[in-house]
Amino acid sequence: MFNEQRPVQILELFGGIGSPRCALRNLGIPTKAIDYVEIDEKAVRSYNSMFAEELPYKTQSVVGWNLKPDILIHGSPCQDFSIAGKQKGADEGSETRSSLMWETIHIIEQMEKWKPKYVIWENVRNVTSRHMIANFIRYQKEMERMGYTNNYEVLDAREFGLPQARERVFTISVLGGEKFQFDELIRTPMRSIDEFLEKNEEVPEVYDVTQPSVREVIGVTGSVKRATVIEDYAFTITTRQDRTPAQVIDCGKGRYRYLTELECWRLQGYTDEDFERAKAVQEKKGRYYTALYKQAGNSIAVPIFESIFRKCRHQKRRNKSERRTNSEKNFIRHSRRVHHAACERMVLYRRKEPRESH
Repeated sequence: MFNEQRPVQILELFGGIGSPRCALRNLGIPTKAIDYVEIDEKAVRSYNSMFAEELPYKTQSVVGWNLKPDILIHGSPCQDFSIAGKQKGADEGSETRSSLMWETIHIIEQMEKWKPKYVIWENVRNVTSRHMIANFIRYQKEMERMGYTNNYEVLDAREFGLPQARERVFTISVLGGEKFQFDELIRTPMRSIDEFLEKNEEVPEVYDVTQPSVREVIGVTGSVKRATVIEDYAFTITTRQDRTPAQVIDCGKGRYRYLTELECWRLQGYTDEDFERAKAVQEKKGRYYTALYKQAGNSIAVPIFESIFRKCRHQKRRNKSERRTNSEKNFIRHSRRVHHAACERMVLYRRKEPRESH
């Protein structure tokens, strides 16, 4: 996948604000986007602003153009899988948002010889529940039919340094029989949440919890109508912060506030520069930049992609080394066979030499 002679080519479907591209950038891996598909115009705005220097609008030659992606990433809409939604499911032809996953299958099928080496699908944990498992299994069978080997695991953002309890299913399909080994991913200790939060005294009062419907359920547990106080880590970042189930920060003296847009972006692994670039092309709606909350809630934790891509890069180098080692072994074996055969011929030759007469 990681050819050091050229940039990694990615195809982003349901691309959001470009979490995988951010991960590749953070790792210093040159990247070329074959295509980026996203229906949310405001998310497209943020993406274009974040990667403005990498998206030059210039004429390019198409002679010898290689459009084969190394990686295809799709995080199809989760609303119809999620326990927070109506769980309508993703049956093909049902026209639910989550059923768009089958469009990815059709796209890969039509690629034929240009199929990507890796296909990464991320979604909520509920895709493996007994109500949703049939489509999850079918997805894997469809990938197998096209020559892929699948593996999946539930990954928690807390295992990759972020103080956010966010569990998501990552299904990684590899073309050509190689199985992705999740147990080889590099995990990192969860960082302190203080590194991600702004100072309470510097956060404007507009973020204070003032709605009675939220204040009266602060500390309530076991109910959808609850507002959990953030302590060591945040809970799953959602598309809105000012509705239940909510999570709030205790500022002391009876003041509680919501997470700011910047804090939500940080808790998904984005840099402050990423956030500021996105904010520059968005408008405030009411009290907040609602589009920025939505984009953070729909995103994928950047450090998880970083760990996945590190593993892929290491695997590429290891395979190359093993091929070189095997070639060397084959050469040695061949040399030994040649030497052995030469020795046998020499013995036979000597046996056939006429003895000198005395």
